[in-house]
Amino acid sequence: MTVTVTWEMVAFLVLAVPAVGCGILVFLVDSMARATFLLLASFLFVAGEMILLDAAYLGVLTVLMMTVEMAIMAVFMIMFMMNPAGLEPMTMIHNQRGALVISVGVFVALTAAILVVPWSAFGGERPADPTRQLGESIMGGKMLVMMVIGVALFTTIIAATVLATARGRYDDHDRGQSARDGGDR
Repeated sequence: MTVTVTWEMVAFLVLAVPAVGCGILVFLVDSMARATFLLLASFLFVAGEMILLDAAYLGVLTVLMMTVEMAIMAVFMIMFMMNPAGLEPMTMIHNQRGALVISVGVFVALTAAILVVPWSAFGGERPADPTRQLGESIMGGKMLVMMVIGVALFTTIIAATVLATARGRYDDHDRGQSARDGGDR
């Protein structure tokens, strides 16, 4: 049997290998900031896979959602973590044995489900534009509204965080106010 290598197969591997690699590295790096950006990279590679599978709407949606989500996570890490920007070494995995047992169990269960479930054959006609049909079935006519709401929510989060304290992240002593005073202006 001869296997013909197509550009789709090559593109799948080019995207799949780093997606899985970045996902594994999330648990091997020793800082939250690095883990955040590796997780973002993994999601971006998966979004590329979705686009490759003719689900451009979901791929672009994944890029937009994950980029904003990881940016918000990075902003909150920089502001609220004890170490600057989450770059100090720390353990990223808690209860390693339990996590390993659960993850192997879930992997085995999902693999068994794939092999045991009787998959039905596709019986309908393929729509002219499956991406558009999927987008309309998920969002209806509200896509523009959701995009605006996403930007508004992100702006609100940033503005609320900026307005929450006048001292700033490092307790600005130049203003004559110390952490003991506890008074935000």
